[in-house]
Amino acid sequence: MKFAIIAAGEGSRLAQEGVKSPKPLIALQGIPIIERLVMLFASQGAESISIIINNQQPATLAKLQELQKRYPIEIVVKDTPSSMHSLHALSHLLRGGKFCLTTVDTIFKEKEFTDYIKTFGASTHDGMMAVTDFIDDEKPLYVETNSRLEITAFADNPTAESRYISGGIYGLDDKALDILDQCMADGIHRMRNFQRRLVAGGLKLKAYPFSKIIDIDHAEDIAKAEEFIAG
Repeated sequence: MKFAIIAAGEGSRLAQEGVKSPKPLIALQGIPIIERLVMLFASQGAESISIIINNQQPATLAKLQELQKRYPIEIVVKDTPSSMHSLHALSHLLRGGKFCLTTVDTIFKEKEFTDYIKTFGASTHDGMMAVTDFIDDEKPLYVETNSRLEITAFADNPTAESRYISGGIYGLDDKALDILDQCMADGIHRMRNFQRRLVAGGLKLKAYPFSKIIDIDHAEDIAKAEEFIAG
């Protein structure tokens, strides 16, 4: 399976709050979060690990070039207006089967991720999205599901069918990338709108619950993430 990481954001909120390190290089238990993901993906037998960063991240680029000596990393350096556009910039590297994509600041338990990848690899669904009922996000994307945890819609606000929110871990395949190409042609922005197009396009998507997923958006989230993975 191929893996990918979106790390092209500016991390402006963290910088404003006094965090000097670029977001991908924030360390948890002494390991930069982007290296933690690379190591975890490699442990899953990653065929390749495609990573996009922006043009304002020389320290991150240097770190990835160091990691390239040990891991099958492909680097794309490009400024993009949204995570959806970042995925599109990586899409030519991801075709040819199933792939798993995460954002760089998505923090989760390694055991849960390993089980998720095993389940996704054996699944006949077109996609498998990590979800969680732990909500600590400023603008969560609510995931509506049926009784079989098949995804029926994505919503900006909670509904009767939205027990979970999106966790920022996406298991997809070429069908999703075809829809992504159409989104780009139609001028669509934002990852959540791409996800809505997946449902509208008839893809069979399954929700996979994680007990907890944390995003590092603010300085205070670093301590939360450190405590979470140490527990």
